[in-house]
Amino acid sequence: MGFSGHLVFARSERPLLEAPPFDSIGRGLQGSVHTWRPRPGGWQTIQLDQGIWEDDHLFALVEWTGTPACVADVSDSSIALVTGLDGTGQRWQAWLNLDDAAALLVEEPEDLDDVSLWAATPEFDAAVDRKRAELDTEVPADAEGALLWASAAGIRARAQQSRIEELLRAKETFVEELFSVLLDELGFPKATQPAPQP
Repeated sequence: MGFSGHLVFARSERPLLEAPPFDSIGRGLQGSVHTWRPRPGGWQTIQLDQGIWEDDHLFALVEWTGTPACVADVSDSSIALVTGLDGTGQRWQAWLNLDDAAALLVEEPEDLDDVSLWAATPEFDAAVDRKRAELDTEVPADAEGALLWASAAGIRARAQQSRIEELLRAKETFVEELFSVLLDELGFPKATQPAPQP
């Protein structure tokens, strides 16, 4: 089983867990929160197990940090919906692992009795192909939104839009890795490496 939950990315001189959205995390939930290696400049990523993050927390986080932030809603390490928000209220969204997202988002027939039987039919495959093509048409606008968001975050080294589109169409076994690569390619400082052990 893969990871299901949220990856929260923002910049702060203080630990992100001090932000108001995380006030409800008590001792019993601390094992459900993991901090990724930090990135230079105060950029931090927090991994939260399912059930801790709420959609309206992103606005509160941007308000608290004073900088753009984003969150990836991850399902079983196979797909993620990334939502970014800047200080002016501009949002962008993008799916990661489009093939898996298409299979999840495809509309089921109304008269369906057994989803597992339908998933093995040519009709399901055709429906997934149509949904995948629909998602693919959104990729250029999603990539542009991501680049504008990174620019609003003060990232000067702008990536090529074609490279971001390529990543949004890429497939990774673990979508968390794709999320990290997307941040790298958008120009955010790469995570610091752990110090070598003596």
